[in-house]
Amino acid sequence: MLFQSIRRLRHFVYDILQNEEHDTLFSRYVDYFLIFLIMTNVAAVIAESVDQWYYPYQDYFTLFENFSIVVFSVEYLLRLWSVAETKPDNTTWKQRWNWIRSPSALIDLVAIVPAFLNFFVNIDLRFLRILRLFRILKLTRYFASMRILLVVISKERGSFQAVIFILIIMIVTASSGIYLVENHAQPDEFESIPKAMWWAVVTLTTVGYGDVTPITNAGKILGAVITILGVGLAALPAGILATGLANELAQRREELEQHFREQLIDSDFDLVQNQMMIDKIRRELGLDKEQAQNIVLQVLREQELERREKEVETRQKNFCPHCGEVL
Repeated sequence: MLFQSIRRLRHFVYDILQNEEHDTLFSRYVDYFLIFLIMTNVAAVIAESVDQWYYPYQDYFTLFENFSIVVFSVEYLLRLWSVAETKPDNTTWKQRWNWIRSPSALIDLVAIVPAFLNFFVNIDLRFLRILRLFRILKLTRYFASMRILLVVISKERGSFQAVIFILIIMIVTASSGIYLVENHAQPDEFESIPKAMWWAVVTLTTVGYGDVTPITNAGKILGAVITILGVGLAALPAGILATGLANELAQRREELEQHFREQLIDSDFDLVQNQMMIDKIRRELGLDKEQAQNIVLQVLREQELERREKEVETRQKNFCPHCGEVL
């Protein structure tokens, strides 16, 4: 009896914190509370960097930080405990170990670890504040657009790795070249290849701060070539990301539309009369009204075409294929 009660409680916690398909008023309030807490934590970290705000209200900032740590720690432990309900038939410890290694769990861990580290290691307060800013990454769990972005980055990681590799080669080549042609003219600015890398990075990314510039003719020609190459190179990550996002959104839209079509076809209700049921399915899948209406019209046309084909087949069966007379 006690085991069943614990199991029901664990399933309830799983539905509230982990199950995206479980949408109730209470689960939404929990999500809203956590989102609000994350945003206020980020605002508090920013406010703490202003001495005029931090020192007069230091006790309040500390109290709020302790409250946030308690909430985020409890949330992490509850997620770790309830994740076993994802696949109840599988081994519990394996599911929990897989969850601990997942990106979302690592983000949750990063959100609370800095506070506990402060008890064991003497950490600079400014460094601790920066680490606490990582709590904003917890928002990726509550916004579909941010989750899609992370999925695209994960899928396109091979392309990003290739771009980074090309960028490293270009930085090394550019810094070596500018060192060779500018070292004798500006020994202080281009003292070594590592020091010249600052100019190479600024030029390749087309930022051009102007704090270090070539003065020799060869250096200016090299700088012009590097700048032109940098224009194309800087656009590569944006192009990869934009293409990946477009493909991912198109794929998700097709999957939702296909799912919507399947539910409409499998359902017994009238597609013309029962608009409430269609709207319910549409909202569950996250489709807009225009998409849903187009799919409904397409399904209706297909059903009408199928009905006419059956009528033609029936008529053909009722007539003799040789003489054409009614059987």
